[in-house]
Amino acid sequence: MTADRMLDRLDRLARDATLEAAERWHARAEALDWIDRVWHVLAHEAPDATVRAQALRHRLERADDMLHRRLRAVVRAGYGPAVFQRWQQETGLIDGEGYDALDELLAGVLQLADPGPGSRPLEPEMVFYQPTPARHALDMLVRSRVGPRDVLVDLGSGLGHVPMLASICTGARAIGVEWQPPHVEAARRAARRLKLERVGFLAQDARDADLSRGTVFFLYTPFLGTVLREVLDALRLEGMRRPIRVCTYGPCTRIVGDEAWLHTDGPTTADRVAVFRCVGQGSD
Repeated sequence: MTADRMLDRLDRLARDATLEAAERWHARAEALDWIDRVWHVLAHEAPDATVRAQALRHRLERADDMLHRRLRAVVRAGYGPAVFQRWQQETGLIDGEGYDALDELLAGVLQLADPGPGSRPLEPEMVFYQPTPARHALDMLVRSRVGPRDVLVDLGSGLGHVPMLASICTGARAIGVEWQPPHVEAARRAARRLKLERVGFLAQDARDADLSRGTVFFLYTPFLGTVLREVLDALRLEGMRRPIRVCTYGPCTRIVGDEAWLHTDGPTTADRVAVFRCVGQGSD
């Protein structure tokens, strides 16, 4: 894109008063992303335009901040499901890795802070934390039919956005099991700010976790090898006692898909959440 075209787009964005409307959060995210991408070109080719670009950025960020505050109030009041169902309807293509505007919106609402120092070294076969893209988390909640009577257990919950999202969207009880204590403390603080009383976080090894309360288990490939094997064996025992669903995302999906005690009617690709049920358990 030439400098003239960049300046033309900047002018059009600056004149668009509708960008500050609450429902245009997606368009604001695209505009802010565009500003970041072209900033160095503007600074070199048209330095005076950076003042206008910065003013536009502040204006859009202020609109986002107002929306985030409003949505946090909605969540605290217990009206989260209606809002998040609308977000799910507005979500585009599900397949594929990477993050999008929905992740930015969710981060603003949950206010997930940097966990800070104190992280423990990962043990062999544990995988470095990456948050589940929000569209995949919502897809998992819909396709696994999580409801208020369920207990969702996120094994490797990181900063806790999947358990919080599950509780906000569905009213389910949710538990995050995470190896890193600083991540757990950050998740607990975020949940307290939003008054999410049906969400809890445990700082422990997933192999030591009490799985007896869970009805839905989620794994975004938090570990592989013998660690994953031990957890799957523990889940198999739980599945012998009661119907459970096991939802996976990422490379572990292929391994879980080979478990004889599980079956799925949906996709089992690494770039979309797979939903497994115990063999003999109906799709309903």
